[in-house]
Amino acid sequence: MASFNGDDTRQGRSSPTERLARLAQAVRLDGVMRLRDAAALLGVSEMTVRRDLKHPLSPFAYLGGYIVAAPDTETPYSIDTEKDVHARAKAKACAKALSLVRPDETIFIDCGTTLPHLAVGLSQGMPLTVVTYALNIAERLAGRPSIRLILLGGVYEPASASFAAGPQLALLDQLGVTKAFISAGGLHPERGATCSNFHEVPVKQKALAVALETHLVIDRSKEGLVRPAWFAPADAFTSIISA
Repeated sequence: MASFNGDDTRQGRSSPTERLARLAQAVRLDGVMRLRDAAALLGVSEMTVRRDLKHPLSPFAYLGGYIVAAPDTETPYSIDTEKDVHARAKAKACAKALSLVRPDETIFIDCGTTLPHLAVGLSQGMPLTVVTYALNIAERLAGRPSIRLILLGGVYEPASASFAAGPQLALLDQLGVTKAFISAGGLHPERGATCSNFHEVPVKQKALAVALETHLVIDRSKEGLVRPAWFAPADAFTSIISA
């Protein structure tokens, strides 16, 4: 008598490597796939798909019910590489965001290669308090006498020119942040806002929690993409500013 192993009997028709190859083609098209859709596509149970995702040759990660490319299968994020990519669109998106900044506000500026355009574009002489954990933001604002700069320190992460802020995050609870300008490596209508670096997630989420307004600033190349580290649903922002 055949033993019951909690899976369906169709899994014998294909090997894990064959199923992973089919799955790679499907995920490549949309960047993300639901577990149940993957099971239907492959003609196996969700349990089989979960086992396949743990296979040594699997190029995928399973995050919150979705199958995405695993972090180690992507080209590692480097701020030096990314800073010139879509630079004109990034500058245009930040030009739109600048219209939201008012004198005497306390604003949070996220890390990455988009928001330095916002920092550079802040009006000379406008009194502001700026909170950031990004060195490339702080460097652009440190010499401005009208700006009170608050840098959230921690372990420095060279790839993103930012700090993995631990206990320093509590400082955000003590500040009256009016607007938070957030960056993302991907924005998917179902999967939400994601980034490449996991150390950024708690900082982004804390800024989203304390700010009166939250504005996601991205270039349109990020739309539809899913990066390894999820930090917010797509509807978590007061506005999405793109160009």
